Amino acid sequence: MRRLPFLLAATAVLMAPTIASAQPQAPGPMAAHAAKGPLLSLSVSESINSAPDMATINTGVQTRAMTAQEAMNQNAVQMDKLIAALVKAGIARKDIQTSGINLNPRYDYSNRTEEQGPRFIGYEASNQLSVTVRKLDSAGELIDSLVSAGATNINGPSFGIAEPDRLLDQARTKALKTAQARANLYAQATGFRTARLVSISEGGSFVPPPMPMMAMRDSAAAAPQTKIEPGEIATSISLNVQYMLEP
Repeated sequence: MRRLPFLLAATAVLMAPTIASAQPQAPGPMAAHAAKGPLLSLSVSESINSAPDMATINTGVQTRAMTAQEAMNQNAVQMDKLIAALVKAGIARKDIQTSGINLNPRYDYSNRTEEQGPRFIGYEASNQLSVTVRKLDSAGELIDSLVSAGATNINGPSFGIAEPDRLLDQARTKALKTAQARANLYAQATGFRTARLVSISEGGSFVPPPMPMMAMRDSAAAAPQTKIEPGEIATSISLNVQYMLEP
């Protein structure tokens, strides 16, 4: 009985190191969360400039007559001449698309009074075409031929790239390099070592220069050939990226 307290004390001394060594084995959720750094969100846009290889020109004819049928008939005759001129100039049928047909009554409001409403003066019909031009060196000559064939309005050209995939890939690579460099700058400026990419999304677009507008002109007037300058357009990509800043 006198030796019992000594045995209990010895047992307690032997067990104490085993319990202490077991405590740090598995870190809890709070320790794992603390090891992560803050998230950095960036939006980056980059562009690749290149010469366009196609253009879109909008053209059409307007006709007026006292009856709707006559206005549409005259319009059909003029439109046949316009399409024939396009085909003769080498434009494929698949590159000629109707973009709008309109028929509206016309009124004269100049002598309107309270007793007498506007005077009906006939109908106006219009037919619009969207034309894809793949030989830009002949775009000016094509516009002149459209006017000669009876086009009453011309809008464009709007330049573009027929196959933009290669340029888009170049813009993606450029944007990713810009994003990574910017993320590394933020990491170093805030005391972190690296920035690790964790998410990315994109959206791409063409950014053409301001589109010149071609107004209706008198085909009988003597004028030099219309000049078209394609210049360059930008094929751009926008990236939304997230980085984790890590120590």
